[in-house]
Amino acid sequence: MPSQPSPQATHNLSRRGFISAVGAGAAGAVALGGEALADPAQAGAAAQGATAQPGLLATPADRFGRIFPDLPPFVPADDRRRAALIDMGKVGGILDARDNLAAGPVALVADLSLSETNRNNPEHTAGLTFLGQFLDHDMTFDNSSTLGVPTAPEATPNLRTPAFDLDSVYGAGPNGSPNLYQSDRLKLRIESGGLFEDLPRNANRSAIISDPRNDENLIISGLQCAMILAHNRAVDDLRAQGVPQAQLFDRARQTVTWHYQWIILNEFLPLIVGSSMVQDIRANGRRWYRPEPGPAFIPVEFQGAAYRFGHSMVRPSYRANRTGDVGGNPATGAPAFFGMIFDPAGEGRADPVDLRGGARARRRFIGWETFFDFGGDMTQHVRPPKRIDTKLSTPLFNLPLGAIGANAQPPTSLAQRNLLRHLTWSIPAGQRIAQNMGAPMLHLQELAHYGVALENQTPLWYYVLAEAERLQDGLRLGPVGGRIVGEVFIGLLQLDPRSFLAAQPGWRPTLPAQTPGTFRMIDLLRYARVDPASRGS
Repeated sequence: MPSQPSPQATHNLSRRGFISAVGAGAAGAVALGGEALADPAQAGAAAQGATAQPGLLATPADRFGRIFPDLPPFVPADDRRRAALIDMGKVGGILDARDNLAAGPVALVADLSLSETNRNNPEHTAGLTFLGQFLDHDMTFDNSSTLGVPTAPEATPNLRTPAFDLDSVYGAGPNGSPNLYQSDRLKLRIESGGLFEDLPRNANRSAIISDPRNDENLIISGLQCAMILAHNRAVDDLRAQGVPQAQLFDRARQTVTWHYQWIILNEFLPLIVGSSMVQDIRANGRRWYRPEPGPAFIPVEFQGAAYRFGHSMVRPSYRANRTGDVGGNPATGAPAFFGMIFDPAGEGRADPVDLRGGARARRRFIGWETFFDFGGDMTQHVRPPKRIDTKLSTPLFNLPLGAIGANAQPPTSLAQRNLLRHLTWSIPAGQRIAQNMGAPMLHLQELAHYGVALENQTPLWYYVLAEAERLQDGLRLGPVGGRIVGEVFIGLLQLDPRSFLAAQPGWRPTLPAQTPGTFRMIDLLRYARVDPASRGS
């Protein structure tokens, strides 16, 4: 049954109104990272005048900030370093897993010999990648900084609330974002894709949702649908319990949000950073992420580097579902629907061959048994993500511009975009942060041939991937990446007065669960009735 949080916890759920420019169909949306690429001369000129070292305590919630304001940038933002970063992130470069795309999406899932240069993670399931992406879209959205131009974080708006409050689903609420809601102003809009649920869409197939990035690919679209359906069911359940009409929306939102936060703290985070790291931060406090006094903010060491570890977990292809492509070509896996995560052949099609978002067709839904382990007979269907390491799946080096954002410009390599973002934010070297933390410092000799000292002054994103690979065998983050991600996640929950961890730390989940008293992602999917049993599979 839905939880009954205190009136204090349900009052005024949104900490600030959602900025209207990010409403449904907003132009300039950033999906996988949508800043424009700057001219090298412009980047050099901007570097001369950039002062991007704000004090932690002064960072407002609607701006980005820093965890390590006293550490210098990893390298100067000059043409030589810029060229080295572009070379690192190019197709066929050091980060490219060089997947055999010609083998096709089915073989890339089924044939383990094709994963030798892009190893699977046996401790995670494929859905964890996209849950991580969903969480990112709930706390951070930068659509104004320019890729490669040093920019002060405190001058850059964060268009999401820095909290796990599901404003990416609820927007500014029924009054502030009425286009997201049904006529009763209690339930969120949801439509049919022909067989199962789909996001509401306008005539050009754009999703009518609070954050357009949550329609970037089919899997994250499915997660958005699941959250909507969970909220709508909570409204029905609470109404059946006699909750007054005026309280239904707030109660339902709090119910879903607290269970979602429980999943973050007790399932997602231990898998990503390790249970011991979570326990240490909760028991001994946050050592580095300390935005006190006042509300939380998102640091660029997290947003621009450490939390981008998930890009290494993306598979080149997925089985979206086992039964949706009835009448399709058996050679491409039918009746199952397999697709590359992105494929240039999908461009301009009403029903793309890949798993990009922005489309509606009968087969375009998610069979969650591939992405999360429901146990029993369903376990045989679950598939793993890739390890957290210094290899990215090859399709990510040629993103469709629509996946980057409206009016997006090259580069289309996600790795290049991630690396150039270190120049945008003047992010410190991984080794300097490790030294500050007292963590092992890695010398990354594979970068020495660039001749610009990247082996000892490594971009933090690459460093985080390398330490996960070398110190944790790619199964989870290492000491630097794990500490940054762990402290920011736990800090966001501790510093949000409306989170269960701050408002009622003794609270326990109340919705139906496979294991009573706890709550996992499979339980949320069951509650939303998008699980295999509800689908009849």
